[in-house]
Amino acid sequence: MKIIASECWAEKFELKESYSIAYQKDITHCDNVFLTLETESGLTGWGMAAPDMIVTGEDTAAVLQSYHGHIEACMKGENPFYYSRLYEELREALPGQASALAMVEIALYDLMAQKAGVPLYMFLGGYRKKIITSVTIGILPDDKVLDKTDELMLKGVRAIKLKGGVDVERDIRIVRLVRKKIGNGMALTLDANQGYSLIEAAHFIRNTKDAGLELIEQPTSPELTFQWHLLRQEGNVPIMADESLKKLSDTFNLSSRQAVDFINIKLMKVGGITPALQINSSARSASVKCMMGCMDESSLGIAAGLHVALARPNISHADLDSWMDVIGDPFEGLVILDDGYLKPTQTPGLGINRKR
Repeated sequence: MKIIASECWAEKFELKESYSIAYQKDITHCDNVFLTLETESGLTGWGMAAPDMIVTGEDTAAVLQSYHGHIEACMKGENPFYYSRLYEELREALPGQASALAMVEIALYDLMAQKAGVPLYMFLGGYRKKIITSVTIGILPDDKVLDKTDELMLKGVRAIKLKGGVDVERDIRIVRLVRKKIGNGMALTLDANQGYSLIEAAHFIRNTKDAGLELIEQPTSPELTFQWHLLRQEGNVPIMADESLKKLSDTFNLSSRQAVDFINIKLMKVGGITPALQINSSARSASVKCMMGCMDESSLGIAAGLHVALARPNISHADLDSWMDVIGDPFEGLVILDDGYLKPTQTPGLGINRKR
């Protein structure tokens, strides 16, 4: 199998509702960059990047420049099954271009799984067929958070993630209000997006012990992770790293310090499927569980993350909900939310059956 042509383009999608997090307010749209790799056998692999200047250090212009400057020439004439060599060549040529690397790797894996005639999660190992995904509620007034909670419960959602990190007293209050509304049968987490000081994080944990939180995500800035082992001594709220983890060595540093109970893997943040699997294996060696998370991605990127999550037992959690807010998603139907579980189509590769 040989790649004979490729194409790359960017699209901007409006979101159904704007949202705010601790370090960014009123997010109204998302930028995605798409890639196709066409082979002489007629198979086409699809990839996607979700660049973010804050998280990945890229924007759409940088990803497109990477494609025209390196990716296009690197892919032409190559066999996708040499993905390790191709990935290493691009990793050296494109330092700090995590989502661009992820875009290429997703397309290569899509081609290989199509060639094998199986869905990508089966090609990667096949551990489960579906996984519960949390659905996020941004920083909103209390009444609107509770209204959104009602909406999600009616949709059969089984796990809710609350955004916080701006006002710790508000976060304590909203966690208690939401837990009271949903009862004990649903999973509940809070993502502080680096917003707390160490003292505020400890205060939050002490005052939400009775709320049954499944975890608190990225309570402080990455610079304070060396003290997270102290937070783990505060109570029964497990701690997850997100912005503190961008590469394989971060996994070792976090786990060796006994700083975390969970790690949030995002394909766009870590640079693709291969590093995601390496990070998961490193975390598993330290008895640290993983969540598969996402950026602001259409269903194509979400599908890639979902297939990886379904292929590994240590990826026990998923936060793959951004597709639900994308208006005009060209890959709608690639993932299916059913009774709180997210599942893929059972067609080969990522399951895309369309032309450019």
